[in-house]
Amino acid sequence: MRGEMTGARFSGAVVRLDDVGHGFGTGQWLFRGLGATFERGFVTGVAGPSGSGKSTLLSLIARWEKPREGTVVVARGTTTRWVFQNPFGVPRRTTLDHVTLAFLAHGSRRTAADAEAFALLDEFGLADRADAPFSALSGGEAQRLMLARAVAGSPDLILVDEPTAQLDRANAATVNSVLASLAARGSAVVVASHDAETLAACAAVVDLSSYSEAAHAAP
Repeated sequence: MRGEMTGARFSGAVVRLDDVGHGFGTGQWLFRGLGATFERGFVTGVAGPSGSGKSTLLSLIARWEKPREGTVVVARGTTTRWVFQNPFGVPRRTTLDHVTLAFLAHGSRRTAADAEAFALLDEFGLADRADAPFSALSGGEAQRLMLARAVAGSPDLILVDEPTAQLDRANAATVNSVLASLAARGSAVVVASHDAETLAACAAVVDLSSYSEAAHAAP
């Protein structure tokens, strides 16, 4: 089921999960009885072993799928951005252009969009790579660029799926260091990850192991 939040009491909340459960077909449940609220200005991690439903939960929050039970309640007019685990961009287009285009899409003029984009790249430690083509970026730089581009336009909700899964520890650390910057601009941020250091960079963590079928079967 889906719903929309209305009224002042939801002013900080973007998404609320009420007793949500999901699985595929009539088989095993991935999780059940999940309740959580995702608020502006906070980064919330989603933890759990492979196959526990982390990416599936992001799809439910984004309303790409409907839960088998429970309700996903989303604030009216919510804008959402995704950051996937494999960074994608236009190989020959510059780092700056990738972010500038996002501001242009939201109505900024070119000069203002370039200035806003450069300031955002600086915040994410990419100012010195502004003129570099996407193909020349390291894995960590490319993922930070995806995060910066997601912030452009100030979406209400940012969903990040395994941002460090394809990175070595050094590059993963650079990505983890900027996660708080996503929420600092007022977005609600949800990060699905199995990486302990990524989860440690989040303000709160929802552990799907606590909502698994096995957990419900335990005495």
